[in-house]
Amino acid sequence: MLVNRYFGSKQQLFAEVAADTMRNPVILAPDNLAASDLPLALTRALVQVTAPGATPLDGFLILLHSASSPQAAKIGRTWINRGHQSTLEAAIKGKLAPERAGIFLALVAGLQVMRQMIEIAALAKADPRDLERLLLPAVRNLVLGAD
Repeated sequence: MLVNRYFGSKQQLFAEVAADTMRNPVILAPDNLAASDLPLALTRALVQVTAPGATPLDGFLILLHSASSPQAAKIGRTWINRGHQSTLEAAIKGKLAPERAGIFLALVAGLQVMRQMIEIAALAKADPRDLERLLLPAVRNLVLGAD
């Protein structure tokens, strides 16, 4: 009853929580977006954020655990589009910016699952500098585009 009283519905509460988790981005932090080498800044942040043993990003966990709910997925999709997707699109600009931004977000999600949560050895035990070196060309291509 308190949920309805303060938020109107469980869906509205979920939307508020989703919005709150995107208020202080880690990878898409203002310092990273303003970096002279944006692909490098994003790559380093991605490797750091997905470190084994580190706590996965709250917003990611919330979306992952609620993805099987069509209503929650719709709310999550809305907030991702308004938040991280639009922020990254604006930062990378150019041809296929929405697709490139979406692929980068999928890369973030995949690394969080495989490196940080499941901890497959190839990623969890890898030297972070090696991961940065391997990821940087892909991130550079996504951020700068390959026209």
